[in-house]
Amino acid sequence: MLRSALITSSLLTTNAFANEDPFLWLEEVEGKQALNWVKKQNDQSLSHLKSQPSYQATFGNTLAILNDKERIPYAAERAGYYYNFWRDETHVRGVYRRTTLAEYKKDSPKWETVLDLDKLAEQENENWVYKGMRCHYPKYQRCLLSLSRGGADATVVREFDIATKSFVKNGFSLPEAKSSISWYDKDTVFVGTDFGEDSITDSGYPGVVKLWKRGTDLASAKTLFTAKKASVSAGGYTAHDGDTTHHLIYDSTSFYTRDIYILAQEKLVKLNVPSDASLLGLNNNKVFVQLKSAWNNFTQAEVIYTDINALIADKASFSSFIKPTEHISIESLNFTKSAILVTVMEDVKNKLYRYTPTKNAQWKIEQVGFPTTGSISVFNTDPDRDDFFVNYTDFLTPSSLYLVNGNNLSLTVLKSAKSHFDASKYESKQFFATSKDGTKIPYFIVHSKDLKLDGKNPTLLYGYGGFEVSMQPYYSASLGKNWLANGGVYVLSNIRGGGEYGPRWHQAAQKENRHKAFEDFEAIAEDLISRKITSSKHLGIQGGSNGGLLVGAAFTRRPDLYNAVICQVPLLDMKRFNKLLAGASWMGEYGNPDVASEWDYIKKYSPYHNLKKDTEYPKVFFTTSTRDDRVHPAHARKMVAKMQDMGYEVLYFENTEGGHAGAANNEQSAMVSSLSYVYLMERLK
Repeated sequence: MLRSALITSSLLTTNAFANEDPFLWLEEVEGKQALNWVKKQNDQSLSHLKSQPSYQATFGNTLAILNDKERIPYAAERAGYYYNFWRDETHVRGVYRRTTLAEYKKDSPKWETVLDLDKLAEQENENWVYKGMRCHYPKYQRCLLSLSRGGADATVVREFDIATKSFVKNGFSLPEAKSSISWYDKDTVFVGTDFGEDSITDSGYPGVVKLWKRGTDLASAKTLFTAKKASVSAGGYTAHDGDTTHHLIYDSTSFYTRDIYILAQEKLVKLNVPSDASLLGLNNNKVFVQLKSAWNNFTQAEVIYTDINALIADKASFSSFIKPTEHISIESLNFTKSAILVTVMEDVKNKLYRYTPTKNAQWKIEQVGFPTTGSISVFNTDPDRDDFFVNYTDFLTPSSLYLVNGNNLSLTVLKSAKSHFDASKYESKQFFATSKDGTKIPYFIVHSKDLKLDGKNPTLLYGYGGFEVSMQPYYSASLGKNWLANGGVYVLSNIRGGGEYGPRWHQAAQKENRHKAFEDFEAIAEDLISRKITSSKHLGIQGGSNGGLLVGAAFTRRPDLYNAVICQVPLLDMKRFNKLLAGASWMGEYGNPDVASEWDYIKKYSPYHNLKKDTEYPKVFFTTSTRDDRVHPAHARKMVAKMQDMGYEVLYFENTEGGHAGAANNEQSAMVSSLSYVYLMERLK
């Protein structure tokens, strides 16, 4: 219902605009004419790319990596069991399974199947894609299972009992929608879904939060909060601090601002914190908040804390916990029984510290002994224990999963992913390019140790640059085996718009300053060329979603800089992005194209509106998904149609499944990835 309503509303345009945009019909996601066009494009592109000599070997390599039974089975701890979702060639849709810690430590643990998605899909004749289990705290016997048809964001929700490995008879259940649901207590949930008229925001997400008791009809659920239509979304959740629980309601008034309310004595009390701040968690009656703007003598990005009860009573007195520096940003906080784990980024590389309170109200700070050249992820922390898990990786080091001793911080390797290529032949470095306004922009480069600086190396430059998302070092077996091993150079950009240096880095490229991200990307491309690592003839770029907008703007702004462009699930029509699916939620990032003063700066980079005839563009490869209900597939469709109408040759592939991820299973992921590598080799070798 929600999806069709959004599509219908996107097509209610004037005849004048339809004449202005002759490709508007491609916005009808499952329209017969549009799908016939998609099939024709797919047939042509797949025929060309799959006929390349390297395709079958590349596909075989990639699928073997994705199905590798020796990859790390990451697991989440719940009530003494470790739960994992696993896909391979036998379990194409996946199996949800569990084991004990003693078994998990073994090289080949014995797993107990809890839910087999392949069997469920066969029984129900549905193309189910697993979207997660949200289990009740603290005993974790009842869970809310989210299932998507074909990988879309919209899901069906069902209550599942992991003790009996079965769906709960007459349990909580929601039909397909972009719902918000979480536990209030074992017999009650917060729920936001498509309740009908005025229950959905302009962004297509829940705007009404209700409290739904077990055994009652959804229609009888008590309304707790109703957001304005202009809000992005609203929802409820329960925060745990030991045995204490706090029930909270959030109203995301924009993508980057939210009002937080707490249910106190059956009344909603608004918490007096800045609307752009982030609540990081509760620990020992203290609530930790990260600022996105300077506030009350605290600096931007500083983490502060106060007593939660004082905050509820509006008598809070905040103290500083940790401050950022010019080179260090605070990435996350995790809480154990007697300490706080702080992950920071220093020039885009992670460090991990443990903060332990002392008797004089200070903090004992210890660095945990991981390499400082890669990426660190902390998980499986618990307020009842001090041991925790950490995953470490970098460009040339496969992921390793460690158990960290909470007493002495010693490290025990639990699992290590095998290397799929000989990393000893390669090296990674970090450079800084100078952007147009003089800002130093970091980027990483991975290449063969015997690289010749002759400007002829096929080079792939990847970027994102938006929504405060950081691009950090990571190991990719498929990249190593299919690109580096074939003489390719890989470059990861850390342009503004991302979160590599905290909110200031992000805000520097928001709205009217969006061009800064594009200038940063161009500066890196030019730096690679000036170092003679590559040249325009051998330089390709890639990005997805907001990164698809980045590379779309890149090749329309500077077509002379690149010879290959992979533009994945992109935003491209920035005049209509806010009218398509979840697009309205992103106006906090880009601005509102319906406001003349904001369209004035958006139109300067909107790829769809900056295409020109008689310009030498590279042969772009666009990919998207019919089932992407976040970024509308019409962005890529219309861009391709317009370029072809202008006489340009392009490649296009639209997966009919997969959602915003672009693929619904390992085989589809392997195909889409392999098409990209084959395209790059054809264009850049």
